[in-house]
Amino acid sequence: MVVRDNIERHQFMLRTPSSVAPEPTDRRRFSLPTDAAVRIETDRIGLAANTVVCVRDEAGSMLAQVDQQGREELDAATYSIELFGAVKTYLRVDGAVTVDAQPLETVLSFEESQTVFVGARSSHESPAATITTTDDPLDVMAAVSAFSSALKTTSVERSYPTLRGHPPLLELGDELDIPAELRVPDTGVRIELPPTLSHVFVATPLAYYLGARLVPGDSPRLVTEGGFVHDFDGPHGFEEAVARALKRTFFLDCVVRTEGIYDVPLHERQTVESRTDIDAEGLYDAPLHERLAAYFELPYDQIADLVPEWKLTTHVAPQTDNVELLPFVTNDLAVVRTPSGTEVPHSEVQAAVVDDFLRDDADAEDIDAETVRSAGATTPSETYVKPSSTDSVEQAWISDGTPVGASKTTPAAYRNRLQREPAQGDIGITVVCNDPEMLDETDIVDEVYGSRDGLSFDVDAHYDLSGAELRQTLAEPTDFLHYIGHIDDDGFQCRDGRVDAETLDHVGTGAFFLNACQSYDQGLALVEAGAIGGIVTFSEVINSQAVGVGRTLARLLNGGFPLQASLDVVRIDSDVAHQYGVVGDGGLSVVQAESGVAVLCEVETLDSDTYELAYNAYPTSRSGLGSLIIPDLPGNTEYFLSSQPLSKVNLSTQELRDFLALEQIPVIYDDAVYWDCEFLA
Repeated sequence: MVVRDNIERHQFMLRTPSSVAPEPTDRRRFSLPTDAAVRIETDRIGLAANTVVCVRDEAGSMLAQVDQQGREELDAATYSIELFGAVKTYLRVDGAVTVDAQPLETVLSFEESQTVFVGARSSHESPAATITTTDDPLDVMAAVSAFSSALKTTSVERSYPTLRGHPPLLELGDELDIPAELRVPDTGVRIELPPTLSHVFVATPLAYYLGARLVPGDSPRLVTEGGFVHDFDGPHGFEEAVARALKRTFFLDCVVRTEGIYDVPLHERQTVESRTDIDAEGLYDAPLHERLAAYFELPYDQIADLVPEWKLTTHVAPQTDNVELLPFVTNDLAVVRTPSGTEVPHSEVQAAVVDDFLRDDADAEDIDAETVRSAGATTPSETYVKPSSTDSVEQAWISDGTPVGASKTTPAAYRNRLQREPAQGDIGITVVCNDPEMLDETDIVDEVYGSRDGLSFDVDAHYDLSGAELRQTLAEPTDFLHYIGHIDDDGFQCRDGRVDAETLDHVGTGAFFLNACQSYDQGLALVEAGAIGGIVTFSEVINSQAVGVGRTLARLLNGGFPLQASLDVVRIDSDVAHQYGVVGDGGLSVVQAESGVAVLCEVETLDSDTYELAYNAYPTSRSGLGSLIIPDLPGNTEYFLSSQPLSKVNLSTQELRDFLALEQIPVIYDDAVYWDCEFLA
């Protein structure tokens, strides 16, 4: 039996000894919200290894929590069982239950075949309403003050990603209009700001998370009804002060919430308590203004290294046109900064292609003989800019210029994701190769795409398409398009001419990879025509090197890595990966990660039988900021915040082999990417 989230394209398999016939049932049987519910008859359910299982009684009290290689036997009663799989899934059973987390499978067994109610909830969130605002900063302040109506709680549990709903949409109009049905929580917290768009943009995610009102003031500061005041004009500047406030409150909420519905041994809590005198138990039930006062008493330097690596920093130009983007930026809980960066001449980007090719001991004249993925002359359309560095996993650029090292995000990308149609059937992968000389890259069709156990794929390959055939292929619904061929200023090369993406009315793909020269503009056009995000090139790329990048990216995307994170990993392994960038939503994943987060390990040799392993987890749409992980490392019993790099551990050769056998993940060893234990030979 497969539980599917057709909007987010996630699947969660429940294995039963024999086939079952699910019948619809009343969703109200479950105490937590569900989108669909069925009942089945079985005496056993098998789950993917390392699926965390929480068992509660009818009142919601936690009775047992089983994670890696644990076992619980519960006497006959009525139980609500929460499964932390690829799709949020709940079971309701009456009778005795045994939960046994084995190395290769977690098993729920019952004394005899019985009725099991199965409920599931999509992680997809839709805005509840649309707010109209003028471009007057005072009206924008009032509008974004209503964003916190999307919070499902103002307790510390709001740090769980499933309890933060999508803020209402914004649209520009002639007057301010906040729909009456939006229930904005009265938290007694306000943020005073000079009434400028730049101040409002930077403060909006923090205001949303705290449930704070934005009000005009002479200097930026946070004020609570209890009299607590925190100024944002400190030595690090306004933007950094706001970013630290967001990270501080979010992180300490994650620490304090362990007193609540999920009482787990959190590594970060134990470390914070060893360094400070924080009273997590007392703060859990304290009013918000008391919690904030206690949080800001702690020196930031004492917790800075424990704060999760932030998912996204978004550089947003404080312009009227960008007001409507604020709900989407806020939904990612991004750190917002006004655009700052260094201009990079186009000649330097082009020259890097030659430099990279010559690193392989080639002669300069060999470049003419080496196939490049350009069908003709290309000309730069924008100025290149390298955004100022941040400590976030991803960066997005919403301003003029072509960003190097960040996603070029547009309003269309966000709207396309919000309006994404539910999937019908398997995960669709489309590969197009429009040049016979580039067939080497098409081995990914058989070797990579669709190779995941437990996931259903529909992989479709096309070769040497005509213009009409390519237009038809681009219009057909698919989750991911991998294009191999030539692109120039006139568009995609076909056997009988060109297809310019700017002439397309609609494309059916969600994500794409255009492995061709100078594909940036064509990628942006695909986003405007309906796609959500994709990987493109800034300049000419040498064919032999493009094949290597294509294969590595395909494996990363097939493993559940988001677009921008995939490219970051490739940059470790390839000299030419800086010629590639992301347009649209860089946080989009083509498929789900097997363990919820996208895992990258770095391994170093210590001696002949000892290795040092660093475990890094990238946030995904399924496991956003605030999610928990428990890595199946020898002796580990602690949970960690999902995007926090773990402390390095030492493993023997056999321990490392056993760990890497649990899941196919990329491993960085000696500055190269491996997908198995070849480096141990």
